[in-house]
Amino acid sequence: MERREFLRQSVAFGAAAPLLKTIFAPGEVEGSLGTRASRAMVVRAIKPPPQGKINVAFVLTENANVMDFAGPWEVFQDAHVEGRGSSMEDMMPFALCTVSDKTEMIHATSGLKIIPDFTFENAPPPRVVVVPAQAGRSQAMLSWLRNASKNCDVLMSVCTGAFVLGAAGVLSGKNATTHHDYQDEFAKRFPDVKLQRSARFVENEVVSTAGGLTSGIDLALHVVERYFGRKVAEQTAAYMEYQSKGWMT
Repeated sequence: MERREFLRQSVAFGAAAPLLKTIFAPGEVEGSLGTRASRAMVVRAIKPPPQGKINVAFVLTENANVMDFAGPWEVFQDAHVEGRGSSMEDMMPFALCTVSDKTEMIHATSGLKIIPDFTFENAPPPRVVVVPAQAGRSQAMLSWLRNASKNCDVLMSVCTGAFVLGAAGVLSGKNATTHHDYQDEFAKRFPDVKLQRSARFVENEVVSTAGGLTSGIDLALHVVERYFGRKVAEQTAAYMEYQSKGWMT
C-alpha cells in the first residue's frame, strides 16, 4: 500500500476513550532548524537502573510505518554509556523487542516482513514503549498500552501512532502532536487532547508524541538524554551521523 494512503486509512481506526485528567501547562522553545520543539512541561530526568537492561518495546501490527519505528530503534540500539559495565554489551543499556497481538509474520509498509518477538500477553515489562503509525487497534493492544502508561518511564508515539494512544485513552487531558497532514482529523477525533500544531515533539511526564517519521528520531534521542544526559545523546546522534538538533530542548 502506498504510504500516504496508508496513513490516511490508519487514522480511521479506533475512537478516544477518556481516561486521564491531568493537564500540564504548555511551553515552547525555538529549535535550531526553525521548528518549534514544544513541550507540555519541563519533564524530569529519568534515573536509570545502575545495571541491567532497560526494556524498550516496539508495538507493531500490520502496515507499521518503517521510518516511524526504524528511526527510534536505531537510536536506542546505538546508545552507549561508558563505564556502565566492563563489556561492550554492558555499556549498551537498552534491550529492544517487538510486541504484537500474535507472534506471526506481519507486513510493515512496502511489504517489510517482521515476526514479532512477543505478544501482549507475554511481553516482558517495558520501561519504554514506542508506537508508530499502524493499522492495529485490538482491545488487547489498547489495554496493554493503558497498563504501560501507568508503569513505564516513557510511552511515545510517532506520526499517526498518536491516534493509537488517543484510542487507548492515554492522551486525554494532555498535550500532544501528530503528523501535520492529520492534525485536523486528530483534533476532531480527540477534542479532549490539547493539540500542539507547530511541534517536532511534545512531552508529558510519561506519555509523549512525535510529529511524524524523522521526528521520532528526535524524541528518541531526547529520551536517551533524559536517562543518561546530553553528552550520551550527542554521542549517539554523532555515531548515527544525524545532524538535526531538533531533539535539543
